[in-house]
Amino acid sequence: MIIGIIGSGAMGSGIAQVAAMAGDELRIFDNSRPAQTKALQNIQESINKFVTKGILSASEGVAVIGRIYICDHIDTMYDCDLVIEAIIEDLATKKQLFQSLEKIVTKDCIIATNTSSFSITSMAASLNHPERCIGIHFFNPPVLMQLVELIPAIQTKDDITKKVKDIIEFWGKTDVVAKDTPGFIVNKVARPFYSEAIRIFEEGISDTTTIDYAMTRHGFKMGPFKLMDFIGHDVNYRVTESIWKAFYYDSKYRPSLTQLRLFEAGHFGLKSNRGFYIYPQNNELIHDTDDNVCDEIFLRIISMLVNEAADTVHQNICSPQDVDLAVRLGVNYPKGLLAWGKEIGYGKIVNKLDQLFDLYHEERYRVSPYLKKLYQQN
Repeated sequence: MIIGIIGSGAMGSGIAQVAAMAGDELRIFDNSRPAQTKALQNIQESINKFVTKGILSASEGVAVIGRIYICDHIDTMYDCDLVIEAIIEDLATKKQLFQSLEKIVTKDCIIATNTSSFSITSMAASLNHPERCIGIHFFNPPVLMQLVELIPAIQTKDDITKKVKDIIEFWGKTDVVAKDTPGFIVNKVARPFYSEAIRIFEEGISDTTTIDYAMTRHGFKMGPFKLMDFIGHDVNYRVTESIWKAFYYDSKYRPSLTQLRLFEAGHFGLKSNRGFYIYPQNNELIHDTDDNVCDEIFLRIISMLVNEAADTVHQNICSPQDVDLAVRLGVNYPKGLLAWGKEIGYGKIVNKLDQLFDLYHEERYRVSPYLKKLYQQN
């Protein structure tokens, strides 16, 4: 197949490498020549690492690079079978690009977006043939992350979704299918990991280091505050805010003033050497080692996560199997949330949420109908 990638940043170049390593011919277009040069350098460095580790032979590495073409004009996408845009997250710019692209490619070309935040249906509506449009959401870095979310627009034909599933599987990735809703699966389900941790911190129930310790103690590779600092508050806050607005300001997704202030101050986390923590941090951070305290923090946050996963299934955004697969492969949770909830005990999860609802009287703590169903069945 001939694959077109528009945008040569980390996501665009990463997706290109994934496809080229699977044997497809790649054409990458970017308005910026320096960005094109940097993309090819980054791909070459990544391929060299694969060769050094013995994952690819030297000749295979050369062949991968030989399948990637940097293009100076978007017209070179004319005979592509699939084009994926990975440009700046600006809806108007993406729509304009789609309209230009549709005049160039053939009627059989699939036009896709790697957006993590915009409505696929809205983007598809900018096309004369919206039935060929689909969301193909990779996670960063695409070469290492196994998960790909497929998001058909309302207009997308079923056979397009099937074709894209086959392509993603050929590339060696695992796909999950999501309804076109804000945050899709992973970014929606993961919100409580951050928001409930901040809530516990804001109320003075515990400090950042203890909350982080409580979650890593139960299997998470990184605690919520360390993870937010790693992602960057300029990114994490904006994702939370966009999901909150897209869900008609549902209070369940409301952003935190604490994180907003970090964002406003330019304390983005690791990239700015300051966020919830100060970097580099040479000293061991002190945390509360009381098992009961840590267990209560973990139960509160995991209960919110399980409830959000259950509600995502209740809203028919995805299947129970896909929601568990998505969090394991998309955000590296140690277990699928529904499976984890069963292991802890759905009754224990429901009771914790009921306690929180009685305390706060907020919708965020209301038990999902699907979680109630799981409780009654088990």
